[in-house]
Amino acid sequence: MRRIASASFLAAVVLSITAVVVHGERSLIPNGTGYPNDAGVARTYSMTGGIDLTNPFFQSLGSNGRSCGSCHQPGDGMTVSAAHIQQRFDHTDGLDPIFRTNDGSNCNHDIDTSTLAGRRDAYSLLRTRGVFRIAIDVPPTADFAIVDVDNPYLCNETNPIAMYRRPLPSANLRFLSAVMFDGRESSPLTGTTKIGFGNSAALPADLAHQSMAATNTHAQGDGTRPTSAEKQQIVDFEMALFTAQTNARGGGNLDAQGARGGPEALVGEPFFISINSSVNFLLPLLELPGGHDVPGDGRFTPKVFDLFDAWETEPPSSPRAAIARGQAIFNSKPITITGVKGINDDASFGGLAAGGVPSLEGTCGTCHDTPNVGNHSFPTPLDIGTGDPDPGNASTNMGGLDITYLPKITACRKDPVTHAATSDCVTTTDLGQALIDGKFDHIGKIKGPVLRGLASRAPYFHNGSAQTLLDAVKFYETRFGLSLTPQEESDLVAFLGAL
Repeated sequence: MRRIASASFLAAVVLSITAVVVHGERSLIPNGTGYPNDAGVARTYSMTGGIDLTNPFFQSLGSNGRSCGSCHQPGDGMTVSAAHIQQRFDHTDGLDPIFRTNDGSNCNHDIDTSTLAGRRDAYSLLRTRGVFRIAIDVPPTADFAIVDVDNPYLCNETNPIAMYRRPLPSANLRFLSAVMFDGRESSPLTGTTKIGFGNSAALPADLAHQSMAATNTHAQGDGTRPTSAEKQQIVDFEMALFTAQTNARGGGNLDAQGARGGPEALVGEPFFISINSSVNFLLPLLELPGGHDVPGDGRFTPKVFDLFDAWETEPPSSPRAAIARGQAIFNSKPITITGVKGINDDASFGGLAAGGVPSLEGTCGTCHDTPNVGNHSFPTPLDIGTGDPDPGNASTNMGGLDITYLPKITACRKDPVTHAATSDCVTTTDLGQALIDGKFDHIGKIKGPVLRGLASRAPYFHNGSAQTLLDAVKFYETRFGLSLTPQEESDLVAFLGAL
């Protein structure tokens, strides 16, 4: 039986999943538990029968009171929404373990957290945008130099660089092609392993490494925990989790009348690295046991989602019909893709042309190609401009979103002989993959996240710059000249909210 979480239990879950003792008598969240959001109700489903709150995932393994569960909550699609962070601030006067100066405050110096007003100011980005301050050293072999950092919160250091990012969901992990926005937990440069076709051991190993790294940094651990056994427990717990919207406001259950929404259907979705990939045509057709082919060259289809095909015949005025129309827009609406690092400048894009494809006619599925999941099935970090200031308007990015709350970082390519900074420079708010591999050409490139469970985890994009799903849709309209009517905007938002 499906159940909607009671107000008292929701408060306990939302305000502090820090340790099992918070929940008292409850050590398991049943799979049927639903969590209301603006678009309806979401659920987080575990293949083990429920969310086990005794797992080390929910234990404080460091020194500041945090656990993995502090920032990865079942009610928020196994990440954390800005609205619920604000609730936790209000309920605890900013003393909940999520509010720590090592990465939760706008800066870790020149702040005052001794008073409520001081904490409100120090944690303003965490409260309103849901972003954490991530400090990463510039690789010593980088082919670029940081020449200026304009940080409104006084973290103006040029090394390490302070960036501000949303935590990714710790559910639906079976579909990942890289761990972390910048892929740093799936890179030999950090002692981890790139996830590839047929390399089934890479993802669990990367997640195990990430559990230690996260404990050491976010929970300020001493490197002794999680133990090997605890890492395995955490990875097993995470790999069993699937999260998705299960009920649409006005449209009812998302698995009704032949539809296949909700988290349970995700468990059986086929996946391998490069499935339906629009950019990697390197895999040959392989015959797998049971007579199944591995799609390879030429097998990409922009019809990425078919969850709501059964609702295409619903009455046009019904919420279900709106969701089905939004799915069709996602699958088929043409988008002219230009100015995207990783596509338009990259010779590896499908091997189509040296120097990339200056202009590509695509769809939403070109970059969100994993069937019924929506992330990139091949590790292809891209820079679509969500973090880049618009040269014509310093207060926004090229999609029109306000990014004045983010620092501006100017990096210049080094001369290969003298290693001095040249005049070839870019200004961004996040260096992305370049902080991992040290390549100037990779500045701003990040991976696209899994789209399932979107309604639970506002705000959107890696930096929280889109407060709503409509804001995200309008970004694509402005950035890529995507032409949508108000009805199409509404339908697309309905579909994204039903994922």
